[in-house]
Amino acid sequence: MSTDEQDLARQEAIVANARGAGYYVAAVYREKASGARPDRPELLRMIDDLQPGEVVIAEKIDRISRLPLPEAERLVAAIRAKGARLVVPGIVDLSDLVADSSGVARIVLEAVQDMLLRVALQTARDEYETRRERQREGIEIARRAGRYTGRKPDLAHHRRIIALREAGMSIARTAELAGCSIAQVKRVTAQHRAKVAAGGGGPGLASQESDSV
Repeated sequence: MSTDEQDLARQEAIVANARGAGYYVAAVYREKASGARPDRPELLRMIDDLQPGEVVIAEKIDRISRLPLPEAERLVAAIRAKGARLVVPGIVDLSDLVADSSGVARIVLEAVQDMLLRVALQTARDEYETRRERQREGIEIARRAGRYTGRKPDLAHHRRIIALREAGMSIARTAELAGCSIAQVKRVTAQHRAKVAAGGGGPGLASQESDSV
């Protein structure tokens, strides 16, 4: 799910729906990260875990990818290379028909399925770019009017980063578990230390002299 969403309720409903449709749910992978990132830890872990014959179910296509089409197709190809297939509600799934077909019919059905997926992936990317452009335009208008105060920090996400660091996690491991970049972990950690120091010092991160990635 995206980093600006608050919970996983809709996504968790997928589990119940999958079981209701007769699937055995082998694993559930959760993370808050933009689909425009190719290095999402849980997504990569899921692909690594895949076994032949398994089905990957995503709530929406942009939960799999908002990457440029060539990169998105490589991601889908990685799923298929493990012998698994991707299913997204709202996108026609012709897999069963393909499995029961042969010859020209099979080739046509596979081509149609690939075309539908390509259209969905490109649409997800286009919507992402359109939204970002509108955000940039809105920021620029607000900045010219003197009303732009910057993006509000995700305090809950920051607290998670601090909690992981105070638990002794390295910067790299914290970034992996929190679903963010190493640069963000360093930035949030530095801000926390400065705040603690300004308050007269204290235990935890502010007392640590060095960090290892």
